[in-house]
Amino acid sequence: MIIVFDANCLLCSGWVQFLLRHDRKQVLRFASMQTDGGRALLDRAGIDALAPDTFLLVDGDRLRTQTHAIFHVLHALGWPWRFAWVLWIIPAPLRDAAYRSLARNRYRWFGRRETCWLPSPEHDARFIR
Repeated sequence: MIIVFDANCLLCSGWVQFLLRHDRKQVLRFASMQTDGGRALLDRAGIDALAPDTFLLVDGDRLRTQTHAIFHVLHALGWPWRFAWVLWIIPAPLRDAAYRSLARNRYRWFGRRETCWLPSPEHDARFIR
């Protein structure tokens, strides 16, 4: 599974750092939307790399976004993170509306880096450039 994320966004890069710490099986790989590889994956999904309102999860031929992607990522982490599926009972339009609001305001609420966040050398092999 590949997660395409905004490496300038403090929230997004914090999410990736959380995933790196908790992905014991190392099933997740990452691509910054600022790299050629990340932009190519966004293009494949029809997401504008200049104005993304979601992160992208690429799982083989399946492309997932918004809360659907979050649930699948947390499921991949195993327990206790899989318990998040209990929130699936909230209707998708409500979950995704909240997600889109967060995505639109992420720089204002959480901040933005002038330069992209870079992984540590120990995690570098898990990143697609």
